[in-house]
Amino acid sequence: MTLQLILFYVFAAVIVVGALSTVMAKNPVHAALFLVLTFCASAMMWLLMQAEFLGIVLVVVYVGAVMVMFLFVVMMLNIDIEEMRAGFWRHAPVAAVVGILTAALIIVILINPKTNLVAFGAAPDVAGDYSNVRDLGMQIYTTYLLPFELAAVLLVLGMVAAIALVHRPNTNPRFIDPADQVKVSAKDRFRMVKMNTEVPQAAVESKQETEEGKA
Repeated sequence: MTLQLILFYVFAAVIVVGALSTVMAKNPVHAALFLVLTFCASAMMWLLMQAEFLGIVLVVVYVGAVMVMFLFVVMMLNIDIEEMRAGFWRHAPVAAVVGILTAALIIVILINPKTNLVAFGAAPDVAGDYSNVRDLGMQIYTTYLLPFELAAVLLVLGMVAAIALVHRPNTNPRFIDPADQVKVSAKDRFRMVKMNTEVPQAAVESKQETEEGKA
């Protein structure tokens, strides 16, 4: 067994464990961190396939930008974890059946003789002056231009949806909307009250005694 094959199984195990932990984590922040681990292991897979650019982009874009945005959104939404997990066990059987069927379908496709994965063999060594960035750019802007643009539109829609979720009404009684605070007018904050001057009787007697002493 070669070193490349050993690394493949190690990273594959990390990806499976990270993906399952992402789905099963109770805390949304922990789920996002497990997803970061899955992305990093997937980037190592790309490096094993001699696709260095895709591996670096996966780390820089998804781990360094998208996952940071996810963490900000999760923290800003003030999610009630107990309420979110209220129907977990009620929907668990259906989710398990869907997951098993999906895994079985993928396995059947991969072991189908018509797929003929063995024909691909090991990745051939590339020349020193080969640029996978150039070939990838040619494929994106020629063959896969429409799917590439659709993916960009979906990312924009995801960003708009995240902003809309953050600005939804908050029912938390401890929450104070700053917009309501600045709406208060000056007359509601400060009021002038006219009152007559009152002098304590002790002060009047003290003043009279002082004047009599001087006389």
